[in-house]
Amino acid sequence: MTKIVHVAVGVILDKDGNILIAKRPEQTHQGGLWEFPGGKVEQGETLFAALRRELLEELAINISATEPLIKIRHDYGDKVVLLDVHKVIEFYGEPQSNEGQPILWVSPKDLFQYKFPAANRPIITAIHLPQRLLITGNANSIDEYSFCTERALIAGIRCVQLRVQNSTTSDFFTLAEKLSQLCNNYSAKLILNTSTKIFLNINTSLPHLGLHLNSQELMRCENRPVAQSILLGASCHNTEEIAQAEKVGVDYICLSPVAATESHPNAAVLGWENFSRLIESVAAPVFALGGMGEKDLPQAIAAGAQGIAGIGAWWD
Repeated sequence: MTKIVHVAVGVILDKDGNILIAKRPEQTHQGGLWEFPGGKVEQGETLFAALRRELLEELAINISATEPLIKIRHDYGDKVVLLDVHKVIEFYGEPQSNEGQPILWVSPKDLFQYKFPAANRPIITAIHLPQRLLITGNANSIDEYSFCTERALIAGIRCVQLRVQNSTTSDFFTLAEKLSQLCNNYSAKLILNTSTKIFLNINTSLPHLGLHLNSQELMRCENRPVAQSILLGASCHNTEEIAQAEKVGVDYICLSPVAATESHPNAAVLGWENFSRLIESVAAPVFALGGMGEKDLPQAIAAGAQGIAGIGAWWD
């Protein structure tokens, strides 16, 4: 049986939203790189107890409240390392370097300036993604799309996926340009659900947008279709599509349908147990999609999701 090494990792936030990072000693594996502090979960120890012990030993802080962020598995053949990452949202004491390692408080947007182990990239992505992803619904005009989108932004949505049925390329570009300005005003992300070809044409004029691939576009990909600097997501419904998404190197996944939806009332649903099972080995943030509303967010987080995605909860 393959040995599983369970590692508790803490993303520690201060009252201003800055995140604490530590530098690995030069003589250790991947020495000189920055990381999020934590350590091995001992036999019979809960994750919270392990994280509290490790952070007290390393940083002299006593944690009191956490919430799950992401789980990342790495199979090394002889062993599997499970990084169980939690946000530390309440702690007591002033962090200090008990073990001599340099530590820094860093703004989330500045994390990309520091060199981390490759396994930490999904953690950084999860930090930058919100818990709610709005997918645009139906609208009769660009003004109506703008109105509905801004209403959601005012309500707190910070990530919008623009999905439009049966639009011309020029109309889609005009709409993307309009919503891009809106999202920028609210410091929100805009992701275009479209083909790679159309996205790359739009990207020359609007380079800060993300790309979302539907499952058909995803399965046609032979490799990652955009640069690492561009946020890339994909829609998945089963293990085959999830495997393809990981092969392509997407930054996040929308997995559906978790529950019944009005648009597809007869579709077979995953349910939370299957959803959790499907994502437990996925090294990327996953949004639960299909019949989701605000009431489902705690369940989604508990099941290991980044959060929830949907239309009706914030659009209608």
